[in-house]
Amino acid sequence: MASSWQVISKAEIEKIHEASLHILQKTGIEVRYGTAREVFKKAGARVEETRVFLPAKLVENKVREAPEEFTLYARNPEKNLKVGDNHLVLAPGYGAPFIVDLENRRRKATFQDFENLTKLAGASVNLDLTGGVLVEPNDLPDHIRHVKMIYASITNSDKCFMGSASGGQKARDSIKMAEILFGPEHSLQEKPALISLINTITPLILDERMLGALMEYARAGQAVIIASLAMAGATSPASLAGTLALQNAEVLAGIVLAQLVRPGTPVVYGAASSITEMRYGSLAIGTPETALITAASAQLASYYGLPSRSGGALTDAKIPDIQAGWESILNLLAAAQSGINFVLHATGILEYYMAMSYEKFMIDEELCGLVRRVKKGIQISDETLACSVIDEVGPGGHFLDQDHTLNTFRSEFWRPSISHRGNYDQWMEGGAFTVGQRAKERCLQILEEYQAPTLEPGIEKSLRTFMEGLIGG
Repeated sequence: MASSWQVISKAEIEKIHEASLHILQKTGIEVRYGTAREVFKKAGARVEETRVFLPAKLVENKVREAPEEFTLYARNPEKNLKVGDNHLVLAPGYGAPFIVDLENRRRKATFQDFENLTKLAGASVNLDLTGGVLVEPNDLPDHIRHVKMIYASITNSDKCFMGSASGGQKARDSIKMAEILFGPEHSLQEKPALISLINTITPLILDERMLGALMEYARAGQAVIIASLAMAGATSPASLAGTLALQNAEVLAGIVLAQLVRPGTPVVYGAASSITEMRYGSLAIGTPETALITAASAQLASYYGLPSRSGGALTDAKIPDIQAGWESILNLLAAAQSGINFVLHATGILEYYMAMSYEKFMIDEELCGLVRRVKKGIQISDETLACSVIDEVGPGGHFLDQDHTLNTFRSEFWRPSISHRGNYDQWMEGGAFTVGQRAKERCLQILEEYQAPTLEPGIEKSLRTFMEGLIGG
């Protein structure tokens, strides 16, 4: 969990920590769920109507109970994930109500879009999860969306996936589907298979829907990301330090509740805060301030001994243009190089989380490979220093025919799939395609050729029976 890119000092981290404890103890946090308030009260918190005031000692003691690292289990054991330490988990975009199709037309997302995106995520060599709410399937009734999405995630990929966070009942449905998938011989309490995104409402509100889900997942031993999306200047102070203190207070409150429900619940410190675009009053995420908050949040998570989460290829652009490119790589690199462990929105996001783009999904997937290569760094050893090879080649020679080159370049050089590196004539002879055109072509090819991993027929039947029972009810 050590942060590579550090933007605040240890003394400044401790000042933010003390400010957050002050907020939780003096200002308090509004908890809009009676069951959660009772849990806080029983643990020694002061409760006044819906406001909960958390003693500093309670916060610090409970945060220490959360694990520094945990494993998330996939139906394919080769795709189990380590979350924490120096591990980097990349997950696709989440929650967008709109899709930007392959003709760059923006429309409401559908369940077909969701299924397509699960296949793109399943086929990706750089994404570790199928994801969660890849887009909101607006053509499905709300009460059945979650089971249809989870069923599609399970059947279209054998990677880890996310559970629904839209209330306690939907969390229970998610857990039940995981139980069906893994069977009675797999203890979900000991080997969590689900991770969910629990968002606060900034400033300083925890609502019933999210808390209901949080408590269900904690009871079941499943992982939860506790995240705050503060908008500096609107829902949090305009100063980044003040925004960090407020974000930190909200995240700590959620972590405390998870540990009160079940000590040792795997939690991830979630950072999604950014700034307000004051000209329009809108959220802005493709910003240098977002990158700074990400880096500082990684340091705060490390201070608490917790895995961390941030956004990834974040942009305010409306189409996959140059603006989308520079904003996305800024935020992806900031996350990876600051030590963030779980990167949500690593692919596809446009328009400050409002839209998901097929074309950008493929471009960002390539950026994820680039970022993984940068994070890997430079390996120094006698073999990689290659002094004997340099001696052999000598002045004026070349290394193209050396065994060392043939044995090294595939693992040392990152190779893109849609970027073009040849000369101008080669590019023209190949059709003079833009990156966007190649991304669209690659997207269509995957969707046409994708073969979903085999799922045992009995398990698929049980999942379908469970899903159809809920839909019928």
